Amino acid sequence: MDILTALHTRRSVRSFTDQPVAEEDIRALLDAAMIAPSAGNAQPWQFVVITDKAVLEQVPAINPYAAMAPRAPLGILVCGDLKAEKYHGFWVQDCSAAIQNILLAALARNLGTVWTGIYPVEDRIQGFRRLCGLPGHIEPLALVLAGRPNQKQEHKSRYDESKIHRNVWGG
Repeated sequence: MDILTALHTRRSVRSFTDQPVAEEDIRALLDAAMIAPSAGNAQPWQFVVITDKAVLEQVPAINPYAAMAPRAPLGILVCGDLKAEKYHGFWVQDCSAAIQNILLAALARNLGTVWTGIYPVEDRIQGFRRLCGLPGHIEPLALVLAGRPNQKQEHKSRYDESKIHRNVWGG
């Protein structure tokens, strides 16, 4: 699959089969995440791989927009390591690039994903800190849920000329 096809066919998947995600797939997703660009090449990310159903079942109480978590075979909690960043505050962009790489790598391996936001909502941050035992310098950004999709993906362009400005706003 070429990159443009991947970009156009990737969609948020909220329904998964019961099939577990293979360790080689998990490693491929994390490898893709870790080659993302980062400010000053700081690579200020940490990942908590969650396959324990008992942990995934607690997620909707922390983040209601991740109600599908108990039915997902895999969760990857993407966190920023504040001690590792070179340029203050850029960890959010760096980890977001890592997440996008996870989403695209998952598609290439016939997995579906959904990016569920945590940061900057304080009660979600604290909930995931407690759930996963995160130290104070580790900031949870998002939980990516993954598995074999139980739904069809279709190509749909979202191109919108009204959102494009040339050289200056309104130009």
